[in-house]
Amino acid sequence: MKVNRNSARAFARPRPRHGGCAPLLVLVLVAMAVVWSGRNWIEQRLNAGRIPQTVANLPAAFAAFENGDLEKAVDYASQILERDGPDIATYELLIRALIYRSYSEIERELDRESALQISREAVARLPRSEDIQAVLSYALQANGYSDEAGRVALRIVERLPKHILARIALSLSYGSRGLPGAALREAEIGLDLARQAGRYEWEGHRAVALAYSDLGDYREAIAHMDHAIRYRAKLIPLHFEAALFALQISDIDQATVAYYRITALDDDNVKVRVRLCELSDRLLERENALRYCREVTELAPAWSDGWYKLGRLLYLDGDYLNAQAALRQCGRLQVEGRVDIAERRLECWYLQGQSAEIRGDCAGLMTVYREFLAMVEGAQLPQTWTYPPGGPPICAPATVTAQASAGA
Repeated sequence: MKVNRNSARAFARPRPRHGGCAPLLVLVLVAMAVVWSGRNWIEQRLNAGRIPQTVANLPAAFAAFENGDLEKAVDYASQILERDGPDIATYELLIRALIYRSYSEIERELDRESALQISREAVARLPRSEDIQAVLSYALQANGYSDEAGRVALRIVERLPKHILARIALSLSYGSRGLPGAALREAEIGLDLARQAGRYEWEGHRAVALAYSDLGDYREAIAHMDHAIRYRAKLIPLHFEAALFALQISDIDQATVAYYRITALDDDNVKVRVRLCELSDRLLERENALRYCREVTELAPAWSDGWYKLGRLLYLDGDYLNAQAALRQCGRLQVEGRVDIAERRLECWYLQGQSAEIRGDCAGLMTVYREFLAMVEGAQLPQTWTYPPGGPPICAPATVTAQASAGA
């Protein structure tokens, strides 16, 4: 093979006349590397909280649910449906995970609403699936549509008497409609079917527990809830329900243990601090109650009920200055959140006014009183707050002084 010597030299060393080419090439490559690295860094930052698509598969989603990681279960299931399209098992997992996540924290009602919306979409996509119909019944029940939930579940049970989830949903709907005997019957059938199939055992025990609680038999309710917890020890809503049943028989120790288990599972859980605040208040442990309620406002500063609970405790403790401030925050958040007047917690205004009156704070009292009058003007409320024409007694000297000054 004949080689051009001049060409060979050109690759061996740079020519004097074009010495800037190699440095320029290096600069271009460095710039491209910087751009690529920067782009990769930005993508990592933007997707830091998102689970990689390659990880999202149904076994991993079920494992997350069984391990009590409802955030991951919802994320995985959502990704699978988005990527792979309609699937009965994935829909069922997503809807159940949303429902139980809504019971795990404060202000998670949107999860239940999302579960219902997704259920209806799933029925539209898979109209012949009894499993999807059953999970629709489950979502209807969770959103308070007990009659419709019962009708849907009953239609499935009539066609498929051994459908476990339909039996459980039917039991829950009966309980919500004030039929605890029917609820217990359906729950026990559902639990027997679950044991035979080796699926839904913990939900069967939970349904039986709820039915017993509706009958007032809280010890049996606790026993079945304990069984449910053995299956799903990391599922937070089960511990909340266990604590509730324990409190019905004044078993404070067992309720406290249930709440501490929740804090061990989720150290930032706001709902458990609300319950511990309420429990400490019930036990007249005012210092502990204040501590837990303060933690609620720190973890959820935009939740008005947290400020109400703290303000009420401070008021009962005689700390009227801080009570007034907390209750003012409670009222402000409700107004800014555009909560309907009929649904507002008006005690945030009443107790704030009483705190101001006790402190002799005429300006603060008149401010909150005028806010209240403007807010409820024309509204039909069961409670009223009015002063005589002369205004609050503590403000009377100021009123007389002002009138005298005006006359002079």
